[in-house]
Amino acid sequence: MLIYRALRKFLRFVARVFFRDVDVVGLEHVPDEGAGAVIFVGNHPNSLIDPVLMIAFSGRIMHFAAKDTLFQSRLLRLFLRPLGAVPVARRADHADGATALANDLAFESMWGVLAKGRAIGVFPEGLSHDGAEIARLKTGAARIALGFAARHPDAPLRIVPCGLTYVRRKRFRSRALIQFGAPLSIDAERSAAFAKDDRDAVRSLTADIETALRALTVNAPDWETLRVLDGVRRLYQPPNVSLPDRVELQRRFTTVYQTVKNEPIVADLFARVAAYIDRLRESGLTDRDLRRTAAPRDAAWRVLRHLVLILVWVPLALPGAVLNAPVGILAVWAGQNLTPRKDVIATTKLIAGLFGSFLVYVAMIVATAYWGDAAFAVLAAVAIPVTGIATLRVLDRGPLLIRWFRTFARLLNLHDEIAALRAERAELEADVVAAVDRFRPADMIPLFPRGAAASNPPRPPA
Repeated sequence: MLIYRALRKFLRFVARVFFRDVDVVGLEHVPDEGAGAVIFVGNHPNSLIDPVLMIAFSGRIMHFAAKDTLFQSRLLRLFLRPLGAVPVARRADHADGATALANDLAFESMWGVLAKGRAIGVFPEGLSHDGAEIARLKTGAARIALGFAARHPDAPLRIVPCGLTYVRRKRFRSRALIQFGAPLSIDAERSAAFAKDDRDAVRSLTADIETALRALTVNAPDWETLRVLDGVRRLYQPPNVSLPDRVELQRRFTTVYQTVKNEPIVADLFARVAAYIDRLRESGLTDRDLRRTAAPRDAAWRVLRHLVLILVWVPLALPGAVLNAPVGILAVWAGQNLTPRKDVIATTKLIAGLFGSFLVYVAMIVATAYWGDAAFAVLAAVAIPVTGIATLRVLDRGPLLIRWFRTFARLLNLHDEIAALRAERAELEADVVAAVDRFRPADMIPLFPRGAAASNPPRPPA
């Protein structure tokens, strides 16, 4: 698996380049390598990007099923086999009758991987899609799990849900969130139910998998809504909240917001929180920064960092912007014209950008060596990645550059800016608590009782 680990590091690097941030939470729920078989089940909103992120950041050697006809291509075999892809024969690909296989035979390869204590990845939704909601789950993951448990009753098996959330998933240098949830175990009760009625047991486990995935995914109409509601959640929740409670609170805000978003009070509060978040970003601060006392060196450091951006990274980025402009144009064109479905746009951009950047890199080094000498070629080999990194840094801070003078003035007066933001935050927090008290559904027990809910806690059910 040495080649697999090398490819995994490469995929992690590619993901870090394509995405500005990749946040991973819940790794404590992932059993260590060698701790038994695992089935990772994930939502599937972004085509090949989804398995890339799961392979790169799960910490486990993960095998995905691939139809066996793909292995007929020598080129694809070079990538599929090192990545541990498992060939699976499908009826749709073998319609001659001689090789039409039952589901159990199609799952044999996956059961073989699990029998070795390894991990497999499954997307129960089936095909990738660009919908805002999780699609209806297929039963394959549950059948693999219960079928394996029936054949290997003494082998431990856990199902780890993986929620994938993307910020503007079609765009380069966006953000991604990977959340691993608490494992589901195939216990004796599930195995007995499967032996008694396999269809009912499979449906029950599939429903549990869907519940687990929905708890890790926030279904909102767009990222801007999700971004602002995340700010609302931070204003409402108490300090040091646990991850499960944080996710549950975010899910509640997202769900209830859809029913009250047209209320004038809610719409006004939404706009104010959005402006507050933008002001934080312009000042290079986070909501967490406002909860601690800022030292004088913090202001000096932020001013210095902004000056480095303007005086160092911007000049370094200019050559990279010129060199990579054709690659960017190619990636955008490929995403718009070479994708059969919207959910494949990001994958197409990643592949086009990866190969385009590689070709530009090689072409520049060869051209420098041909028209110059070896020393210039070595210099180009070092300078091109540096200017590319600078370009990424500038792209990430682009909005701040547009508002440079205002941002710089705020950084020079960071102490006053923090005081003003803290006052604004306190006012927003009070208004958010009041809005929750007013619009919270009557049957929803507060997760963190505040305001009127704290004064009059609901009685537990009799």
